[in-house]
Amino acid sequence: MHIYNSLSRTKEPFKTVEPNKVRMYVCGMTVYDYCHLGHARMLVSFDVVQRWLREKGYEVTYVRNITDIDDKIIRKAVATNKTLAEVTGFYTDAMHADERALGVQSPDHEPRATLHVPGMLEIIQRLQDKGLAYQSDDGDVNFAVRKFDGYGKLSGRSLDDMRAGERVAVSSSKQDPLDFVLWKSAKEEEPDDSKWESPYGFGRPGWHIECSAMSKELLGLPLDIHGGGPDLKFPHHENEIAQTEGAYGGSLANFWMHCGPLMVDNDKMSKSLGNFRTIRQTVGAPEAASESADYEWNLREAEMLRFFIVRNHYRSPQNFTPDNLFDAQAAIDRIYQTLNNVGVQEAEIDWSSSYAAAFRAAMDDDFNTAVAVSVLFEMATEANRLRSKELAGQIKALGAVLGLLSHDPETYLRSVTRYTRKNREAAELAVLNEDQVNAMVEQRLQAKKDKDFVLADQIRNTLKEAGVELEDKPGGLTQWRRI
Repeated sequence: MHIYNSLSRTKEPFKTVEPNKVRMYVCGMTVYDYCHLGHARMLVSFDVVQRWLREKGYEVTYVRNITDIDDKIIRKAVATNKTLAEVTGFYTDAMHADERALGVQSPDHEPRATLHVPGMLEIIQRLQDKGLAYQSDDGDVNFAVRKFDGYGKLSGRSLDDMRAGERVAVSSSKQDPLDFVLWKSAKEEEPDDSKWESPYGFGRPGWHIECSAMSKELLGLPLDIHGGGPDLKFPHHENEIAQTEGAYGGSLANFWMHCGPLMVDNDKMSKSLGNFRTIRQTVGAPEAASESADYEWNLREAEMLRFFIVRNHYRSPQNFTPDNLFDAQAAIDRIYQTLNNVGVQEAEIDWSSSYAAAFRAAMDDDFNTAVAVSVLFEMATEANRLRSKELAGQIKALGAVLGLLSHDPETYLRSVTRYTRKNREAAELAVLNEDQVNAMVEQRLQAKKDKDFVLADQIRNTLKEAGVELEDKPGGLTQWRRI
C-alpha cells in the first residue's frame, strides 16, 4: 500500500510505527457555523481513508478534533448574546447531523480544545524553556519562527516569502512578523468563559497549539497519519510541526495527507462571491437551512453528494457545479437501478475475483477511489448482462467499503431528488407523492386490462412529465422510479 506524503511530495510505502496499528489525526471543524461543501469533502475523504485501513485489517485509532474556542466563536457568541458553550454545542450537533446525512462514521475520539488547555500550557512552557517562545509586551505568548530549523518544510515556503497566518493578526509586539501566537492575552471586553488562568495571565490558546496538544495526548508521537483540508497545510500544519517538534523533538507525523480544493464554478467558495453552500442546503429539505441543528435530509441527494466526492481522487481539485451534480446523480442512480433490476444476493467480498482485486489495487494506490468507482460500473454492466444476483451482491459489498449503496434500491429510486431532469427547475416540477404514483400505476394497469391503451399511454406520459418512469415486468407487474 502506498500513500502520497505531502511532506516528501511523493508516494511512499505505508509503514506504521507499531505493526498493524494506525494512529490517525485529522483537523476537524471550528464550530461557529454550519458545515459547507469544503467540509463535506474533508469529512468524506478521510472517512474513506479510515474505512479502507480498517478493511485492510489495521487497528485504527481515528481522532478528529473540534475547535470550540476561537475568535470567530467569540464574535458569534457576543453577536447572538449566547455563551460559548451554547454556540459550540449547537453547531457541533449540526455538524453531527451533516455527518449522518453523508454516511460519515464517527471518529474514535472527538476531543474538544477547551478540555485540553493544560496540555497546551505544558507545550508552551517547554517551548519557552527551549528559547522557542516568548511573551510579548501585549501579554501574548508567541512562537519564534526563525529559531526553529526547518520551518516551511511542509508547505515548501521560504521564510522570506511567508506571511503570518490568516487567523493571526500581525502585532508590533512580535519580534518577527512571522511569529505566531501560542497563548492570547484576554481582553477585558471578552466573555468570561473565553478565559483561562495560566502562568502568562488570563487568556486562551492560539489556534495552532490546540491540535499539537490533542494529537499528542490521545495518540502519542509520532502519528502515523496527520490529515486535513488543503488550506491547513500553511499556516496551521506548518505551525503544528514547529510547536510539537520544537517541544519534543522527533517527528510529529510520518505521513501528511491533504485533500484537494473544492471549487464552485471554478472559483473558490466564499460568501462574498455568493457561491457559498452548506451541506444541508445541498441535501436537505428547504427548512434544513433554518436555525435548527438537526434536519431531515434527502437520502438520494445525500448519497449523490457522497458519491460526487468519492468518485474523484481525494487529492484532485473538484468543481462543484449544477451540471456536475446532475451527472453524479444520474451515475449513482444507474448502479442502484442495476441492483433493483437484477436483485441482490448478499455476500462477503470475494477478494479472489478479478473485480475485487482491481478495486483493492486502486485503493492501495493512495486511496484511488476514482478507479475503484470505475470498477463498480464495470461490474454493473456485467451484472446487467448476466442478470447476476451474485455479482450485484459483490457490487453492494464493495460499495459499502466506500460508504455507498447502503439503501434499499427500490426505496432509493422512489425518493424525490432535485438533481435530475436538469432541463427543468425543481420549483416547476409537480412532485407526486408515493401514494399518488401508486394510484396512477394501478389506474394504468386497469386501463391495460380494459384494453384502453390510449389511457394507459396517457398515464405513462403524465407520470414521465412528473419525473416518474415506469418499467413493465413479466407477470403484469410494473416498477417505477423517479428520474
